[in-house]
Amino acid sequence: LSALRPEAPIKWSPLDNLHITIKFIGEWPEPRLGEIHDALAQVSPCPPFEISLRGLGWYPNEHAPRVLWVGVHAGPELAALARQIEERLEAAGVAREKRPFAPHLTLARIKHPAPLQALRQKVERLQPADLGHFPVTHFSLFRSDPGSNASVYRNLGDYRLEAALAAH
Repeated sequence: LSALRPEAPIKWSPLDNLHITIKFIGEWPEPRLGEIHDALAQVSPCPPFEISLRGLGWYPNEHAPRVLWVGVHAGPELAALARQIEERLEAAGVAREKRPFAPHLTLARIKHPAPLQALRQKVERLQPADLGHFPVTHFSLFRSDPGSNASVYRNLGDYRLEAALAAH
């Protein structure tokens, strides 16, 4: 990420804000937050699994990009976790996502026209961009609030996969 930042004057995601969104909840009344916690606590136990970060891409496309992202690759465990979270939250009253689950990390947003040629060339040279891997041992519920430069995320709860496995 640091190798790409100097290449274009666009809105780069702060490192502390990088995350993989499994489910976007949207507006939710504060007094009903316990229902979300209860739903997430009911996710069935599963062993930890690994995620790899590789491949850089543009959304919606390279010619009119609004987002630069890195691909998230995992075995069937991540999709199964996403499906379970979707089902538990839907039962709690959260609208089901209409688009298919497409995990990624948003590296930057392009809100205004900017010179992107140098960034495009660097992205192309880095492909397939193997950026590492890490174990997934838990998922978290975050609240997102607009900030002056970037969204401000506040962790409202962690849900450990191993702890759930040990409890059953």
